[in-house]
Amino acid sequence: MTNQRDAQVLLATNSDNVLLDYTELRKAVMVLRAVNHKLRQDIIELLGKDPRMTVTDIYIKLRIEQSVASQHLAILRKAQIVTTDREGKFIYYSLNPSRLEHIAGLVEELVK
Repeated sequence: MTNQRDAQVLLATNSDNVLLDYTELRKAVMVLRAVNHKLRQDIIELLGKDPRMTVTDIYIKLRIEQSVASQHLAILRKAQIVTTDREGKFIYYSLNPSRLEHIAGLVEELVK
């Protein structure tokens, strides 16, 4: 009996069949869900312009509640889209460029 986590998924496209690892597919779904939200997209765009910001910087610029910004940053952090750097009592958020490249590659593969 195979464990569901070890299973592979067959993705049928117009021209080819692609075998996907179930674990990798679940990770991809988590990442795509993380970026599929307008406010999280706004945070990503903001961090693209100013690459190192605190939660305070973010919620002030986006005119949202601090708790809302923190919740969305936690989702982006769990998906490894943002990274953190602590300096004293401040936590600075930055985009994770390698993860963004990975997401772009993943989307490109799925669109083919």
